[in-house]
Amino acid sequence: MNHISEILKNKRQSSTCALIPFVTAGYPNIDITIEVLHTLSRNGADIIELGIPYSDALADGPMIQQSSKIALEQGVHVDQVLSILSKTKSKLTAPIVIFTYYNPILARGIHKFIKEISCLDVKGLVIPDLPIEEMDYLIHLCSEYAIELILFVAPTSPRHRILNILHKAPGCVYLVSSTGVTGIRSHLNDQISILSSYIKSSTSKLIMLGFGISSPSQVSQLSSWDVDALVIGSAFTRIIASELDHTSAVRSIGAFCSSIKAAIKT
Repeated sequence: MNHISEILKNKRQSSTCALIPFVTAGYPNIDITIEVLHTLSRNGADIIELGIPYSDALADGPMIQQSSKIALEQGVHVDQVLSILSKTKSKLTAPIVIFTYYNPILARGIHKFIKEISCLDVKGLVIPDLPIEEMDYLIHLCSEYAIELILFVAPTSPRHRILNILHKAPGCVYLVSSTGVTGIRSHLNDQISILSSYIKSSTSKLIMLGFGISSPSQVSQLSSWDVDALVIGSAFTRIIASELDHTSAVRSIGAFCSSIKAAIKT
């Protein structure tokens, strides 16, 4: 079994789910990103999703788009993200999943990109705009380098498409908790609970749930649903954006991560 799915499977066997914070690489700068990665790993993150900044991030809400814009203005591209990974390689207890759009991979060279991130201990890859026509090749290539390609399932997807994605998925799927882009939401779509149960009844594949999760109270609700991991991004990005002092921001992120972890356990 793939490393990411193995973590999720172990959480399920313990009647809980994994915590997966998302951070944009290079926001607010590379040094702080490295500090944040270490802080998240120390404060309960089971897996960390590291986003490669991208100028046309259609699945991301305003907060994460702004974090990408700031990172790009500082010259943070794939090379710089690889540098971050090299500095944190083997130093984090939480494995890294890379979140990136397809164009940066194409520009880099698909095989070259997969090989590079594999050499830096990346265990998973999420590509929200991956064309169906390219899935089989990416799944095959990632499997050669022990990277789990995590496929998206949207609540608007017709059932035949969901079943096709579940059939192709190497291990786990990323279930989008709401329509639209990422971002903090005060209410979550209860229909996702029905969809997650449908997925579980149709396959043994594990489920990562993301988009819009922002508070311990929401986490307490969602961790009782039939999902295996919760992905939280905008809430962590908001903490960085709201703290003028970077040291305080890192400390606040650690405290927030710990509170989310506690909410999952309760």
